[in-house]
Amino acid sequence: MIVSASYKTDIPAFYGDWFMARLDAGFAAQANPYGGPPSRVSLAPADVDGFVFWTRNAGPFRAHLDQVARRGFPFVVQITITGYPRALDAATVAAQAAVAQARELAAAFGRHAVVWRYDPVVFSSLTPAGWHRRAFARLAGDLAGAVDEVVLSVMQPYRKTARNMDRAAAAHGFDWWDPAADEKRALLADLTAVARDHGMRATLCDQPELRVDGLGEARCVDAERLGQVAGRPLDVPRKPHRPTCGCWASRDIGAYDSCPQGCAYCYAVASPAAAKRRLAAHDPAGEFLVAPPGGGGT
Repeated sequence: MIVSASYKTDIPAFYGDWFMARLDAGFAAQANPYGGPPSRVSLAPADVDGFVFWTRNAGPFRAHLDQVARRGFPFVVQITITGYPRALDAATVAAQAAVAQARELAAAFGRHAVVWRYDPVVFSSLTPAGWHRRAFARLAGDLAGAVDEVVLSVMQPYRKTARNMDRAAAAHGFDWWDPAADEKRALLADLTAVARDHGMRATLCDQPELRVDGLGEARCVDAERLGQVAGRPLDVPRKPHRPTCGCWASRDIGAYDSCPQGCAYCYAVASPAAAKRRLAAHDPAGEFLVAPPGGGGT
């Protein structure tokens, strides 16, 4: 089993002590988002083939990664670096600091252990297509030689995403839009070419309708990449999260509405205020990353 930590929240940036406590305990508890009973996700060495860590800031987790490696778990760090203005990314670490983290992780654990994410691509008056071309080229140059893949996607305006983007736009005085598919593909084609010029393979997370020549299918939970890190193939079934997703089977141990970084476009946070409250109430010694209403146990 591959364990994802977590596409629902930034465990490395904010919940690293909890993760290590759960690793010591051998399991993490998961609330059922649909109201059913909670469940356990085993973190025992015999049950875990590897971890995928998702983060905007790997710094607070750096020493923990050494411990994870010493315990024999292969892992991949998916690190998002975009350099967006504060109106879109209220409290993320500066892009150059994240670049330095990615390069240091690659030096310590190998290029296969780090994947750069430049996603989602947000079209706005602060970040039009030309802005993305310049920012992506600069970051690709900074990361050249340290990573071999960059994952792209274009922001999908889900209802909560559109609501939060509208709120940020009103507060900071910018416009945003969801352009036609041809405009999205034109930008993705340019970014793909820049990535190739810097020795990286560009892949697209979901959104097959936006694929262009040279832009591969992203496998964010990638048993083959984890096998390269481990030095042996992993026997994990292919089980996409969605019909158009290229991932392998995994269990996620995060919780929605618990990342306080304030990214206006975030799919995992409906209420930034609620996310801050959940972080404040978090118990690093608890079974759950976020305790379900009324408590509960497994």
